[in-house]
Amino acid sequence: MLNMVFLANSWLSSFNQPGLCITVAVLLHYFLLAAFTWMCLESLHLYLTLVKVFNVYVPKYILKCCIAGWGVPAIVITIVLIINKDFYGNGSHSESNPFSNFCWIQENLVFYTSVVAYVVLIFLTNTAVFITVLLQIHAMKSRTQERSTFWKR
Repeated sequence: MLNMVFLANSWLSSFNQPGLCITVAVLLHYFLLAAFTWMCLESLHLYLTLVKVFNVYVPKYILKCCIAGWGVPAIVITIVLIINKDFYGNGSHSESNPFSNFCWIQENLVFYTSVVAYVVLIFLTNTAVFITVLLQIHAMKSRTQERSTFWKR
């Protein structure tokens, strides 16, 4: 959906309808945040399967993932819309090119807090999980090598 909204964005912004442009910008923002949220959930799933292998039972795991994956971005979008729906709009990147219109976030502060900070937080979470998983795999490999040398003796 992110790709479809992104590809249709420029065409839809050419209609010069503020309501349509706000809707497209909200959808683009939502699906971008949802994609990153699902990426974070995938890293947490990797952590559960490779580090916390045994005795990990989360009741209604898929339902909780779906609520987090689709709900957290919806909360961010709702907060932005409650504050001011005019943060979204049609921004032209170049006055000389009429086809450069794009429906997106118009305020830099909103962009940096609701997109950049969100992505950085997910990137840091994924990096921490990645390092933890690598350390766990290295520890398992070391234990396996110790056992094999013990049995060889």
